[in-house]
Amino acid sequence: MNSSLRMNWLIAIALVGWLFYLLAPVLTPFVAAALLAYIGDPLADRLQRLRLPRTLAVMAVFVLTFLMLGLLVLLVGPLIRTQVGALLDALPEIVRQAEQVWLPNIAELLDLEIGEDVGIGAFVARYGDMAGSWGSKVLVSVTQSGGVVAAAVLSLFLVPILTFYLLRDWDTILAHLGALIPPNQRDMVVGLARETDEVLGGFLRGQLLVMLALSVIYSAGLGLIGLKFAIAIGVVSGLVSFVPYLGFVFGIALASLTVALEPDPLWRLVGVVATFSIAQFIEGSLLTPKLVGDRIGLHPVLIIFAVAAGGQLFGFFGILLALPAAAVLSVLVRFAYHRYLTEHPEIVVDNLVDEA
Repeated sequence: MNSSLRMNWLIAIALVGWLFYLLAPVLTPFVAAALLAYIGDPLADRLQRLRLPRTLAVMAVFVLTFLMLGLLVLLVGPLIRTQVGALLDALPEIVRQAEQVWLPNIAELLDLEIGEDVGIGAFVARYGDMAGSWGSKVLVSVTQSGGVVAAAVLSLFLVPILTFYLLRDWDTILAHLGALIPPNQRDMVVGLARETDEVLGGFLRGQLLVMLALSVIYSAGLGLIGLKFAIAIGVVSGLVSFVPYLGFVFGIALASLTVALEPDPLWRLVGVVATFSIAQFIEGSLLTPKLVGDRIGLHPVLIIFAVAAGGQLFGFFGILLALPAAAVLSVLVRFAYHRYLTEHPEIVVDNLVDEA
């Protein structure tokens, strides 16, 4: 009977996973809204304990959220927009200097002769027709897949609406789901839910703080060495740091390119490397252990795979939701692992013998 029950659970999980895969484009706004409702529910509950009706509490959470986002955009947005615009304006000059300064130096170092068909201009002239053909094909493809674009735009409008209704009825939804749990398994499921809530909530809060701290460290360090576009590079590098080492690699590459095309770049290049190395050390030894810790317990390779798989299945939202989903999955996998070891104690003894 126990084996039959497990098989039924495996079949149900496989069918649900297959259904989610088929409905991935439709589920994206619902999954994003559920995550936002989960994040906002504790604040709504606190406001409700202050004798505020649930609907008004949810509206207050929305107002506070939009005020914080608005202040952030008003304070940081113009500076970042100015630096990003300056960086885009400087790109032609960067390309020109790369072709006229660095390309001859590299050719001299490698003992190559530079002909008329060497350089970025020659590359564009040679492959311009091919690029134009590819561009037209891409444009036709995008035009033909207008439904996909419309669905993406519709999702952006659906997310806040779905979040409002889910947040308003969050406690009711959980109560109805809890009523479906068999009484003999309620303690186990409630324990898993509490552990998942602790892991997921702690991870989300910690990861946001780590991203904010890295943005400040990157921006301050690059600003101290006098780097152009320091804030833009620092903020973007901090925001993409939720993928292990992506912020470090992206930031140091972009900052090094910006520095290398300036006069006397050596010391600034050393400063760039030092800034990102120190920030990486602070993140690994202080920020992540203190703010995030081992809340997920996944290897960095598995985290990168989770992000890639989330992007493949759910697009941009999938990338954002990959790590929270991995956090939930890690709780379930650890539970299944310990449950299996409990039912097979001889494996524990073998592991202890091997470790000794």
